Amino acid sequence: MSIAVANSPVFSPSRGVSSIFSKTSSASPRRLSSPSPCSSPCGRQSSSSPFRLKLQKSPIGGGGLLRVCNSNKDVVNSVSTSTATSPVLKRKRPPMMISIPPVVSLSFDMEKDSEVKVVVESEVERENYGVYCKKGRRAAMEDRYSAVVDSQGDTKQGFFGVFDGHGGAKAAEFAAENMDKYIMSEVTRRGGEEIVEAVKDGYLATDSEFLKEDLRGGTCCVTALIRNGDLIVSNAGDCRAVMSRGGIAEALTSDHRPSREDEKERIESKGGYVNFCHGVLRLQGSLAVSRGIGDRHLKEWVIAEPETKVLRIEPDCEFLLLASDGLWDKVSNQEAVDMARPYCIDTVKATPLSACKKLADLAISRGSVDDVSVMLIQLERFV
Repeated sequence: MSIAVANSPVFSPSRGVSSIFSKTSSASPRRLSSPSPCSSPCGRQSSSSPFRLKLQKSPIGGGGLLRVCNSNKDVVNSVSTSTATSPVLKRKRPPMMISIPPVVSLSFDMEKDSEVKVVVESEVERENYGVYCKKGRRAAMEDRYSAVVDSQGDTKQGFFGVFDGHGGAKAAEFAAENMDKYIMSEVTRRGGEEIVEAVKDGYLATDSEFLKEDLRGGTCCVTALIRNGDLIVSNAGDCRAVMSRGGIAEALTSDHRPSREDEKERIESKGGYVNFCHGVLRLQGSLAVSRGIGDRHLKEWVIAEPETKVLRIEPDCEFLLLASDGLWDKVSNQEAVDMARPYCIDTVKATPLSACKKLADLAISRGSVDDVSVMLIQLERFV
C-alpha cells in the first residue's frame, strides 16, 4: 500500500522603499528640521507640528539651504540664486541606496520539516492515476490530496481524494492524512456491506476527530473508493467528481452550496440564514459552501455528512476526474472530459499527469485565482 500526500512550502519576504520629495522657492528659501515623523499637513506651521520652519540666511547671498531631517534619513538640497561666479557649496554625501532582494521561494520536504506545510505546486504520476496541484493568488496553498492503491491478487483497490481547505490548510491536511483510514475501518467492520453508511461514518469520524484538535478552518472533500469492481464516489462541499463514459461527461456529485435550494432550506430550518455577499450566496454571510469537514464556528449549519453514489465500473467507464472548484468554476464538465480524453484512451501512451496539467492551465488562463487541484484516475486499470 502506498500513500501520496502533497505538502511543500514557500516563503516570500517583501520590503518597501519610501522617498521624500521637497520643493523650495528661490524667493524664500527656508530650513526644515524634524525631530519626529510628520503628523500635520506639510507647509502649515503650528505649535503641535513636529516640523519647524526656520529661515536661514544663505552665506552666498540670495540662496538658501533646505534640509529635510528624519530619524532614518538626512537629505540635503541646496538652492542658490547667485550668479555663476558664486562659490560652490560643499556637497553632502548622498543617502545610502537600499538594496531590495528578489522574492525567494523555499521548498521543504514535509517529512523533513513538519512545521512548514505550504504547497506551491505538486505533481504525481503513477501507473493508474495522476494528480497536479497549483497554488492560486492566495498567500498559501490550501488544497491537499491523497491516493492509496492496494493490489490484492489480480484486483486493485484504491482510495482517492481531493480536499479544498478554507481558513487555512489544517483541515485539508488532516482529512488527506486520515480519511481513508476511518472509511476503511468502517468498511472492514461491516464486512463490506452497507458501503454508503460506511463512507458516511468515515466522513463523520474525520470531522469529529479534527474538531478535537482545536484547529480552525475547514475543508471541502471529494473522494472515490474503488473496491471489487465498484466505484463509490462521495462529496461534502463544492469539490466535484466527473466521469468519462465513452467520451460523455457524467457528473457523479452535486456541489453543496447555500444557493442549492435544499441546502438553503436545511440551513434556515436550523435557525441560520443565507445572504448575498461578495458576489455569491453565503451561509451566515461568511461561507460559500454548506458542507465539509471542520468549520467549528459554523458547525450548527455546516455538516460533514456526504452524498454518495455507487456504480459498477463498466467497459465504457474510461476515467474519473476529481478536482477542486478552482477548476470547475472556469471549466465545464464536458470541456474537462474532452481535453483529458486524448491523454487517456491510448493505453500505451496514456499520460494522466499531462491531462491534469492541461486542465489546470486552462482554468488559470481563464482567470481562476483559486488553488487548482486535478486528479485523474484511469478506471479500466482497476477491473
